[in-house]
Amino acid sequence: MVAARGLTIGRLAAQSGVNLETVRYYERIGLMPAPDRTAGGHRVYDQAHRRRLTFVRRGRELGFGIEAIRTLLALAEPGHRSCDDVLAVAGAHLREVRAKLADLARLEVILAQTVSACESHASAPACPVLEMLEAA
Repeated sequence: MVAARGLTIGRLAAQSGVNLETVRYYERIGLMPAPDRTAGGHRVYDQAHRRRLTFVRRGRELGFGIEAIRTLLALAEPGHRSCDDVLAVAGAHLREVRAKLADLARLEVILAQTVSACESHASAPACPVLEMLEAA
């Protein structure tokens, strides 16, 4: 038990730019270490929690999955930094991003063709967009 000198969960969430429930979720799955608690059972976070949560939020914004972030957090620990290991995680993520970009480029072509067909048949009873979605 500690005195309430640190950050509340609400303040931690606000300073880190995440939802309060996200903080609890990251604690449950082990991305965030359990904080100290006051005598009344309230969580009390410190600046190390804020830095870690910001790291996790930024990783998620960049599209890294939970396990990749878990690996990157371990690699960010003092004495564990390894550019080769980080490169492996980042390289795998780069390949995933490039594959998604290729999928999105194909989707753009299909949607552009479908929307164009729909615009030329706007008053027709059959809709090319709906037909595309209903196709097996």
